[in-house]
Amino acid sequence: MRQRAARDQKRLDSGAVSSPKDLENLQHEIASLAKRQGDLEDIVLEVMERRESAQERVAELTERVASVQSKIDDATARRDAALEEIDGEAASVGKEREVVAGSVPADLLKLYEKLREQQGGVGAAKLYARTCQGCRQELAITELNEIRQAAPDTVVRCENCRRILVRTAESGL
Repeated sequence: MRQRAARDQKRLDSGAVSSPKDLENLQHEIASLAKRQGDLEDIVLEVMERRESAQERVAELTERVASVQSKIDDATARRDAALEEIDGEAASVGKEREVVAGSVPADLLKLYEKLREQQGGVGAAKLYARTCQGCRQELAITELNEIRQAAPDTVVRCENCRRILVRTAESGL
């Protein structure tokens, strides 16, 4: 467009235009090209401003993504450390369980494993303040009296959830 306008202006300046009508048309075309060039420059400026704004937004969002990724990395590291600690505890407790399970009679261990499978992983529950900690139900007076009268090595079970009840000093007997 600039080249065309420069060529037309050169032609106009050289006096190579033969008729007044051609001269008028040439001047009109030069004015039209100048207006079109101004419009296109305005469009280019607007696009450049929008591009600059978009680049600023991209920079802002990139910074936010980096911040969020940092938080994710931190949380992942904490999770991995916690899992490692839990795995260590599970291994330790597993070894302790094996030692204790070796001292428990086979028939009681079989009952415990059966109950554990039926009760979602918990086969025995602590009797605390006359309440079974497995089902969270307070035992009836008659049940408590039967448990009080049972020998210390007798296996007692909760009437509600059927788990083995572990009696302690806090049982409320």
